[in-house]
Amino acid sequence: MDVANKSAVSEFALLGLSNSWKLQMFFFMVFSLFYVATVVGNSLIVITVIADSHLHSPMYFLLTNLSIIDMSLASFATPKMITDYLTGHKTISFDGCITQIFFLHLFTGTEIILLMAMSFDRYTAICKPLHYASIVSPQVCVALVVASWVVGVMHSMSQVIFALTLPFCGPNEVDSFFCDLPVVFQLACVDTYVLGLFMISTSGVIALSCFILLFNSYVIVLVTIKNHSSKGSSKVLSTCTAHFIVVFMFFGPCIFIYMWPLSSFLVDKILSVFYTIFTPILNPVIYTLRNQEVKTAMRKLKNKLLNSNKTTSSYYF
Repeated sequence: MDVANKSAVSEFALLGLSNSWKLQMFFFMVFSLFYVATVVGNSLIVITVIADSHLHSPMYFLLTNLSIIDMSLASFATPKMITDYLTGHKTISFDGCITQIFFLHLFTGTEIILLMAMSFDRYTAICKPLHYASIVSPQVCVALVVASWVVGVMHSMSQVIFALTLPFCGPNEVDSFFCDLPVVFQLACVDTYVLGLFMISTSGVIALSCFILLFNSYVIVLVTIKNHSSKGSSKVLSTCTAHFIVVFMFFGPCIFIYMWPLSSFLVDKILSVFYTIFTPILNPVIYTLRNQEVKTAMRKLKNKLLNSNKTTSSYYF
């Protein structure tokens, strides 16, 4: 029997965050602003790093890829949610739901590995500075980024294959604003306890293990900074602190949602909003406000564009 015959559900109803019209309009305005700010902010980071040769280093190469993933993570469901608030059409097809699950796990899985790569970059730069150039070469950076996408694809495919094997025979109300396995699998006509164990083993434990590894690496880095205090220590400490804030804000909600897949829907909704809408904007905010090199490069880029516009205007007038 094929998958299509197993499922009697052709579409899902997304219940969203609230039934209140006033709250929906509030969410529409807030999430629209956050989405635009996320796309603009991360785009500025990508453009700035590409345009400024002083930022052509492993750390900023990885940061550029993180910005691209953050824009993607913010875009897989948020535009539909914003549109749904305007149209009132809060349904999604079965194929559309599976597609959202695929892209959500693709981008989150990729970001997890990329954050580990950024941690490895900072660990090598601080703990093994004399060997940094040979260890974190351009080829290694490209390999780390490619590996992160490969792992992301493999992880998302495992989640999609799992979702496609679930029999949906009636209930179709997804108590969220997008499709994800912790809420979708509870609509399946099978024992959700076993499915919850699969969720914990494939996503929760992986996220928790990666977070523990990252936490340990930053502890080692901070201890190294403390033992080798110098003029550049404050700058290095600021960079590592920024990295860890991003790591904590991203992993925290993921670990909770996937380690306790049968937890309160309200808590899951809040955390889902956090890591799909709020966390992607933290990247440009943290890395621009706390990083003098990026701020300087952005000012240079702005001045270059302004001077270019003045030259163009004088040419025509």
